[in-house]
Amino acid sequence: TISCSAAISACEKGCRWDKALELFNDMEASRAHLDTITFNTAIGACRKGCEWEEALQIFNGMEHYKAETSTRTFIAAISACEVAGQWKYALQLFTSAVQRKVPLGTILFNAMISACEKGGEWDKALHFLRVMSLGQVKWDTITVNAAISSCEKSGKWKEDLQLLSEMPWSKVELDTITLSAAISACKKGG
Repeated sequence: TISCSAAISACEKGCRWDKALELFNDMEASRAHLDTITFNTAIGACRKGCEWEEALQIFNGMEHYKAETSTRTFIAAISACEVAGQWKYALQLFTSAVQRKVPLGTILFNAMISACEKGGEWDKALHFLRVMSLGQVKWDTITVNAAISSCEKSGKWKEDLQLLSEMPWSKVELDTITLSAAISACKKGG
C-alpha cells in the first residue's frame, strides 16, 4: 500500500493525474488496503485533471473502506470542485466538514473562498471571510486575494475597498495580486 500510495503521489506531482487515477483504480480493483493518504492523493490528482466528479466519487468511497476523512481530504475535494467552478458541491463538502467536526483552518477556508470566487459567488466568498473572523481563523494573503478577486470579477469595487481597509487589522500583507485585483475592481466600477 505504501509503495502504491507513493507511486500515486509521484504521478500526481508529475502532472500525470491520469496515471495516478489508473493506479488508484488498480489498487481498488485488487482490494488493496486504501488509507486516508491514498484517498487524499487520488483526490488531489483529480483536482489537477479537473476531474471533480471523479474526486467526489473517490471521496464518497472513503466510507466503504473505513478511511477517515481529514482536513486535507476536504481541502483536496473542495479544491477539485473549485477548479471546475462547482461551488455548490464545494459548499456541500464544507458543510459536511463542519458536521463531522473536522478542524476548520485557514487553508480549508481558502479553498472554499476560492471555489466561491471561481463560481462568481462574491457574496458567499465574503460570507466565508466573515465566518473566519467570527471563528477566529486567521486570514492570509491567499484568503484576501481570493475574496478581492471574487469582488473584482463581479464589479464590487466598494466591497474591495472595504476589504483593503481591513487589511491592517487582519495583519495580512498586501501583494501585487491584491493591489491589481483591487485596482481592476475600481476601474470596472467607474
